Amino acid sequence: MNRKAIFDHVRRLLGRGFTPAEVEAFDDVLDSARVPVAPSAPESPFTPMRTGMAGVQLIKRFEGCARLRPDGMVEAYPDPGTGGAPWTIGWGATGPDIGPGTIWTQARCDERLEEDIARHAEDVRKALGSSLAGTSQAQFDALVSFHYNTGAIARATLTKKHKAGDFVGAAEEFARWNRAGGRVLKGLVRRRREEAELYRSGS
Repeated sequence: MNRKAIFDHVRRLLGRGFTPAEVEAFDDVLDSARVPVAPSAPESPFTPMRTGMAGVQLIKRFEGCARLRPDGMVEAYPDPGTGGAPWTIGWGATGPDIGPGTIWTQARCDERLEEDIARHAEDVRKALGSSLAGTSQAQFDALVSFHYNTGAIARATLTKKHKAGDFVGAAEEFARWNRAGGRVLKGLVRRRREEAELYRSGS
């Protein structure tokens, strides 16, 4: 049996990669089960298919799960830049199903976060096209966080520079996306800075 295939299957089930400690523990289990190791090509570190933990944590840190009510439910709130639309709920979820008076359970907020991250990751993969093969996990995570917040991955100069291999120039583009409602927001300045740092860590 191909051991790599087993690891890949479990990664898909978990929806994430393994920590070094988990890899070691999993190897021990396979060794004890006497699972033969079939020769396989080494896995490239430059084939990110899903958002990694660093990307998910960055998104959760800046989105937060706001407006938790005393009864444990979560309610929608207006955009801080406009004071109105787009209305947001949970971990930064927006859409036609969300407006004044929208109330969700915490479980629904968490479920929607997973759905939205997966959807935005797919957008990033499509936008990068063939350049995905030369994209590191850290870069991919930073781009997913950027797109989750801006929705601009398909049109941003940042994306064009990344696809051209200008990683230095792409990293500098994050800082330009710091406005909402025509105003510079400190939270967006901090978010773009952390996204750029994550991006550079994989360049």
